[in-house]
Amino acid sequence: MESRRFTKVWHLCFRVGGLMNTSLGENLIAPCGMDCSHCTAFLNYKYSQKGRLRGKCEGCRPRDKKCAFLKQRCDLLKNKKVQFCYECKDFPCEQLLKLDKRYEKKGWDVSFSGNNKRIKKVGLKQFIKEQKKKFECPKCGGPVSIHEGICYKCQFKKGFNS
Repeated sequence: MESRRFTKVWHLCFRVGGLMNTSLGENLIAPCGMDCSHCTAFLNYKYSQKGRLRGKCEGCRPRDKKCAFLKQRCDLLKNKKVQFCYECKDFPCEQLLKLDKRYEKKGWDVSFSGNNKRIKKVGLKQFIKEQKKKFECPKCGGPVSIHEGICYKCQFKKGFNS
């Protein structure tokens, strides 16, 4: 069952406009800079978890939502004129900074404007490697949720979240 869901996500990723030739990992970096592969909602979807902190989500790009938080407020994202927020002349916009503050207040180790700056500086492939290392379980190597700090393979609590 899990492999069927993964295959569905993989196929969806390759149908998303403008990203046809990218890998699954690249399709899981949202325009705002969120690494969906370590988001609780995506991990709930991938690992079929029930009753966790967030619902289930295939990722912003695979769902063709472009950005769950910013799309409704950003014409460039809505009209697919940018792939990432850093491409905008108004970067970082007020909405992105609000998102940063919300995550900082909750103690989650993510800066969307910082992630966008990092993607611009080192490129998407290097950014993904850095994210994998940052949110990798030290015990089993599985994915650790940005929101919960818990490994979805072995339930180890990494401890960077409150």
